Amino acid sequence: MQDNARQRFAGLLERHRGIVLKVAHSYCRHPDDRADLAQDIAAQLWRAFPGYDAARASFSTWMYRIALNVAISHVRSSSLRGRHSVPLDDEALLAGDGDDHEGDEHLRLLHDFIARQDPLHRALLLLYLDERSHREIADVLGISEANVATKISRLKQRLRNEFA
Repeated sequence: MQDNARQRFAGLLERHRGIVLKVAHSYCRHPDDRADLAQDIAAQLWRAFPGYDAARASFSTWMYRIALNVAISHVRSSSLRGRHSVPLDDEALLAGDGDDHEGDEHLRLLHDFIARQDPLHRALLLLYLDERSHREIADVLGISEANVATKISRLKQRLRNEFA
């Protein structure tokens, strides 16, 4: 049975590994820190996997919840406080053909805005930009849907003011 659970977990982790990478990239700038965070997330996912209940949440929602909690704890830890806790580095963010300089600038400004947010708002923006529903965001972050809607609205207004 243990081997079956390990294989099931490995398959699910591989299928949804983009979530782990996205969260790690959103909370750490340096590759070593990203790799450490991704490994911490995977380890915590494995520890929590026996308690995963597919009837209560999709695997990706459950995974986001754990990944973001680990990332937020990681950022708050004294070892990373003040170091490298910003979103993707500019090279990864602006990868492409380089023809859309205005788009690159808007993307850089968006990521600068996200980097300045506290961990909860950063998580909220990450989920929103990943096109998660208000219900899913609420489930992942443990807040009400109304609170999600309010926070997103306020963040959009702050973005509009900043880009104006």
